Amino acid sequence: MEKQKRIIALDAFRGITIAAMIMVNQPGSWSFKYEQMKHSAWNGCTITDLIFPFFLIIIGVAMWFAFQKYEQKFSIDATKKIIRRTILIFLIGIGLNIAKQVISSGELNFSILRITGVLQRIAICYGIGAMLCISLKPKQLFFVAIGILLGYWFLLWGYGGATPYVAEGSIVGKIDVMLLGKNHLRPGYPVDASGFFGSIPAIVHIIWGYLLGRLISKNKDQKTLVLNMFLLGIPAILLAQIWDYTFPINKTLWTSSYVLYTTGCALIILAFFVWIIDVNHKKKWISPLMVFGVNPLFAYVFAELWATIMSSFIKFPQGDTMISLKSWLFNDVFTPLVGSLNGSLLYSVLMMVFYWSILWVLHKKKIYIKI
Repeated sequence: MEKQKRIIALDAFRGITIAAMIMVNQPGSWSFKYEQMKHSAWNGCTITDLIFPFFLIIIGVAMWFAFQKYEQKFSIDATKKIIRRTILIFLIGIGLNIAKQVISSGELNFSILRITGVLQRIAICYGIGAMLCISLKPKQLFFVAIGILLGYWFLLWGYGGATPYVAEGSIVGKIDVMLLGKNHLRPGYPVDASGFFGSIPAIVHIIWGYLLGRLISKNKDQKTLVLNMFLLGIPAILLAQIWDYTFPINKTLWTSSYVLYTTGCALIILAFFVWIIDVNHKKKWISPLMVFGVNPLFAYVFAELWATIMSSFIKFPQGDTMISLKSWLFNDVFTPLVGSLNGSLLYSVLMMVFYWSILWVLHKKKIYIKI
């Protein structure tokens, strides 16, 4: 029963993370977004910048419970599962990029196909992070995580020239170009925010999520658990703010201070979820969140595909031009009602409700798509 309660809190946290991801990724217009629904222009951290790290931490927490069947130890069966899931997630990410290219342009061109992406980074972080977690003891894991963050800081500072934390000067984008070629990265940006090299510090989110799962499992008293998460989360945020002076909090570069800051935020927010759900037994309000939380992979992939269809595939004539369904809804329906900024937000809400309704049907039918 204890385990079930904790998984419910995790599913609620996962659900709100997925819902937020959908909303910030699908505005009515990219030109009209509230500041907190945008990624930081460069340094800094908005609410939007918290979403991806939160999801990686959630994966790490869930991993602890999933690996209980292997007694949290290295085994052939565990290794096979990790490799299989890593390959599948990565291939789904590539498949999503292929589908989006075909839908938007009408053709498949491998010479400019983007290799990187959110799912690809998740695959890399999960695969390496999971192998470390089942191979090392908790104390060793903690120090490996610290070593990764310090090592990444040294690499960026030591080999980035006079402007190591500026997009054009950072080695992060340059190494990705060397590894994959410019044509296979996100076009138009000197640094791909989901590139391969920047995945190295992101692995720490998986590790710390795994250690958080261990903390959740070992703490029998929920009030003590909440206190411990606060005692870890608040210093992490403060330390990250201090580190920010020499190594800026930056999502695109996925800096070590950013890892520390977002981990601290996740600890505090998840502590609130545990306090509300497990300590005070307030569970009725989480039902809508569970719909997103139990089918996260399907929710993300379907949302990304449908967004491309709405903006590139479904078009109809308006005057002398062709207009997409998305543009029509934003320009001709929502903007006249509430203005451009709120119209863009209203479109995001509409899309989120649309996806929720589909996921609700799957949840009611107990259809859960897992790999």
